[in-house]
Amino acid sequence: MPEDRPTGPARADTLSLAKGLDSDIAMVHQRFLAAMESRLPSMNANVKERYFAVLSNLVCKLEVYDKPLRDVLREIMAESAHLVLRDLAAS
Repeated sequence: MPEDRPTGPARADTLSLAKGLDSDIAMVHQRFLAAMESRLPSMNANVKERYFAVLSNLVCKLEVYDKPLRDVLREIMAESAHLVLRDLAAS
């Protein structure tokens, strides 16, 4: 067993923490969906198009399950930065 992997009560605490984080993440996902669903009706078509492009790209990358999240984040930031900067400049 690797040295950095907890055992005994420490392992149980780690598993409990992970389950708690899983629950917290699921709750935030639900809040995100509710927030975006409430914003959609007031978004203009250009904003919806950009949002859809970024979100679709992110989901496609996340569906590659063997790709580390760090790599997904790097790629999505590099590919979407111009859209974010353009929107910030227009504000």
